Amino acid sequence: MERLLYVTANPKGLEKSKGLQIGEAFLEAFKQDRPDVEIKKMDLFTLDFAQMDADLVSARGKLAGYGYTLDQLTDTEREKILKMLALADEFITYDYYVFVSPMWNLSSPAVLKAFLDNLFVSGKTFAHTPNGPKGLLVNKKAIHIQTRGGQYTGTPLQEMESGDRYLNIALSFLGIEVMDTVIAEGFDLYPQKIPEIIERAKEDARLAAKEIAKAKAFQI
Repeated sequence: MERLLYVTANPKGLEKSKGLQIGEAFLEAFKQDRPDVEIKKMDLFTLDFAQMDADLVSARGKLAGYGYTLDQLTDTEREKILKMLALADEFITYDYYVFVSPMWNLSSPAVLKAFLDNLFVSGKTFAHTPNGPKGLLVNKKAIHIQTRGGQYTGTPLQEMESGDRYLNIALSFLGIEVMDTVIAEGFDLYPQKIPEIIERAKEDARLAAKEIAKAKAFQI
């Protein structure tokens, strides 16, 4: 059975979050075309995962560059690196990834970057080769649904957006095929148009869901 991981980075909850409402529209459309796919939701604001602190950085360095074994790490280092590896192992088991996040201060919520840090594991999600790093998560697809208060697309502000850009770079680095982002923007500029902006983004999300479901189905 194929699996989809639905990752959200918004603490406001479904009732208050425009992005999560758009994300639900994506899921509903995807389920209609691919009811056979198992879906798991992962809320990063409630998920207990390892942070890139001194212990985890030390553990990674010892294992990767200094020839240590797990047994030679401190108890704290071992606990944190095992938590990181477990999350990476779970992430690998999915075929589809949907990320839903708002733009905060030109980027994504910090919790999303912290989550992605757990996925960069040499030998699991990417490999070092004579020609440079190579992503190992091939034949997988991902999409980002992002909400923005301002208007960035097609404006001088577009180059300042770094959240969606980094997510696309990170996933592509790991070998995942990333589809075009579903963007809903201008909420702060056009408050009277909020329902219209949301509905338009929901329709874009539904179309994207059908596209990703169809594209993957042809590979089965």
